[in-house]
Amino acid sequence: MAEASYVTFLVGLLAATLRVATPLLYATIGEVYSERSGVLNLGIEGIMFLGAFVGFAAAARAYAGGWPAYLWVGLAAAMLAGALMGLLMALLTVTWGLNQHVSGLGITLLCTGLSLFGFRLVFGESAVLPRIPPFSQLDPLAGVPILGPIVSQYLLTYIAFGLLVPLAAWVLYRTNFGLQVRAVGENPEAADAAGIAVFRIRYAAVVGGAVLMAVGGAFLSLAQLGAFSPGIIAGRGWVCIALVIFARWDPVRAMAGALLFGGVFALQLRLQTQGFSLPYEILLALPYLITILALALAGRHAPYPGAYLKPYRRE
Repeated sequence: MAEASYVTFLVGLLAATLRVATPLLYATIGEVYSERSGVLNLGIEGIMFLGAFVGFAAAARAYAGGWPAYLWVGLAAAMLAGALMGLLMALLTVTWGLNQHVSGLGITLLCTGLSLFGFRLVFGESAVLPRIPPFSQLDPLAGVPILGPIVSQYLLTYIAFGLLVPLAAWVLYRTNFGLQVRAVGENPEAADAAGIAVFRIRYAAVVGGAVLMAVGGAFLSLAQLGAFSPGIIAGRGWVCIALVIFARWDPVRAMAGALLFGGVFALQLRLQTQGFSLPYEILLALPYLITILALALAGRHAPYPGAYLKPYRRE
């Protein structure tokens, strides 16, 4: 009996780890591309928040209008919102060469304020949060013990782990575009002399990265929760900044970092439900403490891109 309970606990933990890691993976890979081009996007927390709100608001309107593909409408709207914020971030840091820290924090404040104002404007101040039917989980191995419940995941989770990670690694290391991204992030002067359009590549990396960040936020409101709340992101964007350094700007290592945080986060939730004797505040802090520890160990002497945080001015 005890062995069966242990197996059930472990299976639930593994399944939850994949779900918790999914939004982190989208946002972290988006940040990897942005930073590989030399632009630190500290607007990630706000862009995820805006993606969660815009995705939910658009999906809720489409659902009320009877659209059968309302969730995909919400996801597309979140991606568009992310692209617009990415364009703004690129305008501030790439075209105008403003301080990347200040610009990113300004983007986060702007996105947070717009989202909270928009939520009150669209949904009012009801005490009960509005909800919509979220994405359903795929169950390709229904009835198969152990493995079946683990692989019962959302389509966006399958896309993140099965498509996004290998595609992001392939593009970064095996394509001309990936070579150009790495070149402008290491030495934009040499890249420009070689005929690479530095501004265009950085714009593409920052905007594309922001789209992935918004998808990460929209996953929470459209799949995992089916609702939007002011605390929906809960610092995940800042965790992704740490995971990028932990991953050393590599998409595959980013997946490992997302799984590490997701596993610890899922574990603390299950320990709370099991009535573990530690105070719940310690359990809540556990994933972030593990992230800090992993960052301290893996981030030592991290090979930052050569042009990291440096605006480029063509002579």
